[in-house]
This record gives sequence, C-alpha cells and structure tokens, in this order.
Amino acid sequence: MKYTRLTKEQLEELHPEFINFLASQSIDKNEWDTIKAQNPEAAEQEIDIFSDLIWEGVLGNAKYLEHYSKNFIFLFHCTEVHMMTIIIRALVTEVDLLHKEGLQWLSDNLFTDNVEVQRGQKVFADDRNMEIFKLIQQGAIFTDGDLFQQMSGILEQ
Repeated sequence: MKYTRLTKEQLEELHPEFINFLASQSIDKNEWDTIKAQNPEAAEQEIDIFSDLIWEGVLGNAKYLEHYSKNFIFLFHCTEVHMMTIIIRALVTEVDLLHKEGLQWLSDNLFTDNVEVQRGQKVFADDRNMEIFKLIQQGAIFTDGDLFQQMSGILEQ
C-alpha cells in the first residue's frame, strides 16, 4: 500500500463508492462474498487498492492544511508544484494554542514580541500527495484555507 487502509467507519461511509469500485472490476455482491470467504487475502488487497485510490483523490484535491500544537500553528497552502507555509509560534511557553484561551491569547498578542510569524515555501521534492499524506500522519487536518488566507492578507499589509 502507498498510504494507509481506510478505517472500518470510512469504508462504511464510502460503501456506495466501494460497490462501484468492485463493479468496475466485474465483481458483484455474490462474488465479493465468495472472495471474502474463500480468499480473504484477495479481499484485503481489494480494500487496500480502494483505500489508495480514495487517498489519491483526496490528497490530489488538497489545497489547505493546518496543524496545531501547544506553541505552534502551521498553516499550509498546497499548489501542484509547491507548498507555502505560515508558521505562528507563541514565545510564551505557558500559552497553549490547543485551547480556546490560547487562541484568544494569540488573537490579542499577534502583533507583539510574544508571537513569531514566519513564512516559507518549498517545491514538492518528490511525490506531492505523499508529502501531504505525511503531514496528515503528523496531525495536520484539511481545511478550507480561511485562516491561511487571513494570515496571508495580514502579513502582506
């Protein structure tokens, strides 16, 4: 597998898509039941292939991600060629950006010496989708990009 297998919950959510995936391989419900019963390894392989296809689609459409930790917020904007980043760091170690109070503190202190903001950009070295997937594995989440755009607008003023 290139990525990770979808969870049982994700597979259940994508049940209609999985049925279409099997149908595209001329596998109907009866044949699928037979494969699961008589050749579980083949069934597992089909699920792995389907999982990779779903991940490819999701990652290929990914444009914005965010990753939060106690003292950092990482904002990512992914194009086809490169990834732009905005890194926000609370220099006051007691602040916890994982909580509402920490985000309020950040809002109040964004333009002070207690907050460091850096911008960066890098060209995807190898496989764009794999680089994004690694960020997801580290805790990044897909977003609509509002925060990235807001911060980008603020930094350009």
